[in-house]
Amino acid sequence: MLDRRQLLSIAAAAPLLGAPAILKAQSWFASYPFALGVTSGDPSPDGFVIWTKLAPRPFDPHGGMPMVPLPVKWEVASDDRFRTIVASGEATARPELGHSVHVEVSGLQPDRPYWYRFALGSDLSTRGRARTLPPPSASPQSLKFGVAGCQNYQDGYFTAFRHLAREDDLAFVYHYGDFIYEYAERGPDYDKDGLPVAQVRQHIGQDCFDIADYRLRYAQYLSDYDLQAARARHTWFPTFDDHEVANNWVGDIDPKGAPADVFRLRRQAALQVWYEYMPVRAAMLPRDGLITDIYREARYGDLLSIDFLDTRSFRTDQPCGDGFKTHCAGIDDPKGQVISAQEEAWLLRNLSRKQAKWNCVAQQVMMMSLDRRRYADEKEKIYNLDSWAGYEAQRSRLLARMKGLDNVVVLTGDEHQNFAGLLDDGDRTVAVEFVSTSISSGGDGSDLRAGSDRMFQNNPQLKFLNDQRGYLVCEVTPDAWQSRFMVMDRVSTPGGAIAKRATITVPRGQPGLSIA
Repeated sequence: MLDRRQLLSIAAAAPLLGAPAILKAQSWFASYPFALGVTSGDPSPDGFVIWTKLAPRPFDPHGGMPMVPLPVKWEVASDDRFRTIVASGEATARPELGHSVHVEVSGLQPDRPYWYRFALGSDLSTRGRARTLPPPSASPQSLKFGVAGCQNYQDGYFTAFRHLAREDDLAFVYHYGDFIYEYAERGPDYDKDGLPVAQVRQHIGQDCFDIADYRLRYAQYLSDYDLQAARARHTWFPTFDDHEVANNWVGDIDPKGAPADVFRLRRQAALQVWYEYMPVRAAMLPRDGLITDIYREARYGDLLSIDFLDTRSFRTDQPCGDGFKTHCAGIDDPKGQVISAQEEAWLLRNLSRKQAKWNCVAQQVMMMSLDRRRYADEKEKIYNLDSWAGYEAQRSRLLARMKGLDNVVVLTGDEHQNFAGLLDDGDRTVAVEFVSTSISSGGDGSDLRAGSDRMFQNNPQLKFLNDQRGYLVCEVTPDAWQSRFMVMDRVSTPGGAIAKRATITVPRGQPGLSIA
């Protein structure tokens, strides 16, 4: 039943809703409409985006919502008890966008925390915490932020996200992608004796192909309160990789061979739903089937300039049929590209501006060109052709531009392992790359995979390797960059413990690293 206050709230929205919608509202309003939580993202010195989504029954069609727009109130406060409201308003949750709400808050003070919440009738959302960035003219003496991604629901629990939520004083979290996995429910795993055992958790629904499929998958992932906790606690810079659409997709190319015009429809549906669920600005609303503004820059005063890349939308096909393979001519194709010519020119301009003490390239696939051999019977070098190793011409151009800057750190995901190593232009070390492991993808793992000793032997640029789940915490000062590799003891059961596996330091002006 609707109480008097709820009825008055709906009545106030009558001009927007229309009388039939008021009647339909009774079918969902008795359920909590903010079941998928809140989050914030894309911060600036004077604001950020705050997000929620109305979904009283997240696994029902349309989240259990009537197909009408609804007004959602929002407010931002300078304290966690909301005694001092500094911004407020009303946003429209539209059915065309899955009743998601993206509010671009501005006019706030730089470099400080704020708290926000939403209201629909008498229902209040959970409380979220967001943080603005310092202005470009500021000279901050320190920065701490997180790096996370690759969270396959079926491979393990998201306990690492709850630990990430408890990390103090993070200015933001960079999510490198693979927020969902598009696969249908899998069959059983096998134990050490070859006997079938259940998956840790199971996806609901089929392989994702249309808007309804992708919405259901995101709803399942965001029904996890560990993920909700990290999203509510920190402000995010989200990007996407491949599994938000389909494994190893690039450009208009479906890895499973669908015609390009058909695959574009699937990609369009996937990217629309990614936008619906991410705390990003209206500029990232898909247009003509693509999110053309997904690559973007952020500044943390004069301490850090960070460029977030899109390594999927405009990439040419992986050479040699993709996969882990020996060298082929396609690797050296001068026309091969991971990022578009426009994005490459933008990135090279940004790197050459020298506007901050550190340059960070935040992207999805490994930039180190590693020899992937692990076993004695593998005689020739093996490359991961879905990484920058498959696109040597463009990779070489980027490394050449980094030469002499002596302040570039590349952040990467995708590999489901922790790596740290050096990027060499063929003459000297020009940058350092940190690869953050997965939240759950790959299961429990272990400290080192079989054959890791050979990986180190064949790759002198590789300095650290680990095969556990977790996330990265980066602490940056004018003189040094420290990355802490935080790893889980397990993700196959709830309640896993987090621990620091290694701290790796990069001195500014000397691209190299030391491990503690």
